[in-house]
Amino acid sequence: MFALRTEKGHVINKIAESIAAALADTQDGATVLIGGFGTSGIPGELIDGLIEQGARDLTVVNNNAGNGETGLAALLKAGRVRKVVCSFPRQADSQVFDGLYRSGKLELELVPQGNLAERLRAAGAGIGGFFTPTGYGTELAKGKETRIINGKGYVLEEPIHGDLALIKAERGDRWGNLTYRKAARNFGPVMAMAARKTVATVHEIVELGEFDPETVVTPGIHVNQIVRIARTQTQAGGFKAA
Repeated sequence: MFALRTEKGHVINKIAESIAAALADTQDGATVLIGGFGTSGIPGELIDGLIEQGARDLTVVNNNAGNGETGLAALLKAGRVRKVVCSFPRQADSQVFDGLYRSGKLELELVPQGNLAERLRAAGAGIGGFFTPTGYGTELAKGKETRIINGKGYVLEEPIHGDLALIKAERGDRWGNLTYRKAARNFGPVMAMAARKTVATVHEIVELGEFDPETVVTPGIHVNQIVRIARTQTQAGGFKAA
């Protein structure tokens, strides 16, 4: 196996020494794309690291707006987020989001789930925008360009670019190639493509060449740093779901 090198001749190694080191340069006002669907695939360790890092006035993009008091909800509760972009903000345990939003301390941009995924994908693919029928004729289309195409109404949606993407993967190598665990894959691949910087946690780091290229979901070109984390055991002795 040959060693891939940078223009300066350094061997590429995207393994970060710690979450703190990987997130150290996060700026106030950043747009942060956070993977996860409900609690599946939420990069909890990276969110905790972002809280410790201290960046404020963030715009957070996620499918949800936090569960309970941990993860994304903890980031909101810490007062670090100015705006949430998501498709499903309210659920039985979204009390942190509810309280902040109702008190005017948090902005919300509601985006239908398919539009959210496609807006992220469009950012990664370099697409300037796309027309979709989803949301046409509703409050979600207010202020946006609309067209009638072949007799059907469409609304123009713009890509969502991120300054930072935080994603949870299953395995990775030092070049940053990633695979995921089942449904934990969700928004990870498109968010990795849509961000200027992507940090991923993995439970296992494999040797170069161990991945079958056909099984790599997120190529290392879209990943800046990976951090290995231990699996968390439940009280029953098994592993928490992804």
